[in-house]
Amino acid sequence: MSDDRSHIPGVDRSDPAAPHRFEPFQDRPSRDIRNTLSEALAQAITSGGAEPFEQAAVRLWLEHPAAIYRDYIADRLARYRRALAAISPGITDPLRQGMVLWNERLFFEVHEVLEHAWLQADGRRKLLLQALIRAAGVYIKLEFGYERQATKMAGKAREVLATSDDLLRDYFDPAELLAALATLDPVPPQLGPGPDGRHD
Repeated sequence: MSDDRSHIPGVDRSDPAAPHRFEPFQDRPSRDIRNTLSEALAQAITSGGAEPFEQAAVRLWLEHPAAIYRDYIADRLARYRRALAAISPGITDPLRQGMVLWNERLFFEVHEVLEHAWLQADGRRKLLLQALIRAAGVYIKLEFGYERQATKMAGKAREVLATSDDLLRDYFDPAELLAALATLDPVPPQLGPGPDGRHD
């Protein structure tokens, strides 16, 4: 699929029924697009090939000509390609996969990938995965202005992350994430090494 903004024959890109912004909590097409693409990315990570999300993106692009939907699809597609390129060389640990997605600010997709691992886990690792899912949820909520819900989720995530240094030692230092969740910092910290600890 090209990022070319020209009209597709037979499809009117303008849609008077479309909302003014992409909002999956209030708009059904937004929610369906987000969920479909996220599930396709999870399939792509499992298979190691981009076909699931490339094909889903083409279909959704044709079905949803409004600019707010196409802009989201194009943005997600670019991030998915980068994420898959980073994961495909051999990252099989779901937590490390989640870190790659987090650093691309694919927070809903973090939820998608880690939830599968959470269902298989037990004990403290299960609690840790749940905390990271909630941490991703904080940034999903903040993006769309749901600060009250984000505050509640951040508190629950911090309770577990604050006592999980030993489980996270081989992944990342949770200090920055804990600080960001405490203040609801709108700029999410990078998980893992980085030149300045943040993802631009």
